Amino acid sequence: MPVDVRRFPWIRRLAADYAFAYDSLAPFFAGNPSERVAWDGMIVRAQAHRRRGAEVAAVVAQQQRRRAAPPAAVAAAERLADPRTVAIVTGQQAGLFGGPLFTLLKALTALTLADRIARDHQVPTVAIFWIDAEDHDWEEVSACAVLDAELRRRVVRLPRPPGAGEVPVASVQLDQAIGVVIDELAGVLAPTEFTATLLTWLRNAYRAGAGMADAFGRWLEMVLGDRGLVVYDASDAAAKPLVREVFAREIATPGETARLAATAGNVLVAHGYHEQVTPHDDGLALFHLDGVRQPIRHHGDRFSIGQSTLTAEALTGRALAQPAAFSPNVLLRPIVQDTLFPTICYVAGPNELAYLAQLGAVYEHFGVPMPLFYPRASITLVESAAARFLARYDLPLESLQPDDEAALNRLLEQQLPATVEAALQAASTAITERMTALIEALPALDPTLEGAARSALGRMEHDLRTLHGKVIHAAKRRDDTLRRQFARTRAQAFPDGHPQERAIGFVYFLNKYGPALVDRLAAELPLDMGQHWVVTI
Repeated sequence: MPVDVRRFPWIRRLAADYAFAYDSLAPFFAGNPSERVAWDGMIVRAQAHRRRGAEVAAVVAQQQRRRAAPPAAVAAAERLADPRTVAIVTGQQAGLFGGPLFTLLKALTALTLADRIARDHQVPTVAIFWIDAEDHDWEEVSACAVLDAELRRRVVRLPRPPGAGEVPVASVQLDQAIGVVIDELAGVLAPTEFTATLLTWLRNAYRAGAGMADAFGRWLEMVLGDRGLVVYDASDAAAKPLVREVFAREIATPGETARLAATAGNVLVAHGYHEQVTPHDDGLALFHLDGVRQPIRHHGDRFSIGQSTLTAEALTGRALAQPAAFSPNVLLRPIVQDTLFPTICYVAGPNELAYLAQLGAVYEHFGVPMPLFYPRASITLVESAAARFLARYDLPLESLQPDDEAALNRLLEQQLPATVEAALQAASTAITERMTALIEALPALDPTLEGAARSALGRMEHDLRTLHGKVIHAAKRRDDTLRRQFARTRAQAFPDGHPQERAIGFVYFLNKYGPALVDRLAAELPLDMGQHWVVTI
């Protein structure tokens, strides 16, 4: 069942227009992904741009050997050495146990698009998942939410190890606490025929001594590696020499990336959109890594990292000689990504689309082709009973989100016997008409009586509303089944009032549906831009 994303209050205008009014955003992007000609042109540009494909393929192969990646993923990565190969890229932070459902949807969208492009354009195409492993936001990645047997949202969380929140996530090593957290997850999940296998997989990926990002990569390869997904750990020091010229250029033109992104942001705002990223005027689009991840500021011809001050020459020399000591921020990360990989399309979430709209001139500044951007698939997975409930009562999905009973009350009102509702409405109309006539007539007899008559009308209307409420409550008592169906459907679609794909880890759905979930989505995942789908497995 498709739902127009413009009906959702959390979808901002830019993401909606990208799907339905692309021409209004065309100046900010490289092409409309709904047009074949845009893909043709992007493939040519990506293949023509000079990259170090063989070296990149070697770096990825080493990562895959470390994680014991499946043969299909290894074979896909080997194609990166072929200069004809193009890539569909997506990415996310290394969320515990794979992160929210939308992480899985991003990866599946990339795989589906890669298959489509390879078939329709006869070009070797690889789907790549970029682990944003140098992010240091521990709170963002350390928790996983699932639903328990009663459909209550439950959160399991890793305790904060030393350095977490200051060092890149890739530097955080799991300790014995990970076993306790997996046990906690096992106690929360409703047991199914798939639970034992799922927990075995998780314990193989997430074990004491493993890095947080490495465990995430292993888990993603267990789930999707057999479908050819290439998982790339962006923290890999072996890849940094391949992009050190990007780091050096950022240092040589301090503030230019921020200025270009800010200018584009201002233009977006002038066109009625929003600015997703507001760069600091004195900041480089680089972090320095030295145990912790620190921003780099520029002050005239000098740069500061924490309490240290360096000249441009010294900082550039360090970037060229020790590129592993540097990490791109959100503005430079796409440039680094597309310097390494022959990206023709990045699969983005709605918020990512907004900041990517600010990067057109940044891509030009670094001489890297800006790829196309495709919105990730968007779905809500519900039980068949919930899907039937929504269809039977023609209930809009978004009406379930508010944490109140307004939608339920409207639904119950619709279930009232027509004679009761009609009689109440007729009584209300008659009282209003008769009392209004009386109010108009009274001043001729005694003007002071008009106020009393209006008060009497107000009391009558109040009493009728009270009676109407009692009728609704009677209907609620009479129809407890409908009430339970509503509550159960809302708990699945909007856990704690949040969209399911953002609020619930995909590990929950793997436990519930097993491998059939991935098989079904891989075969039938709808990629229609601007549509959210209600799906049953």
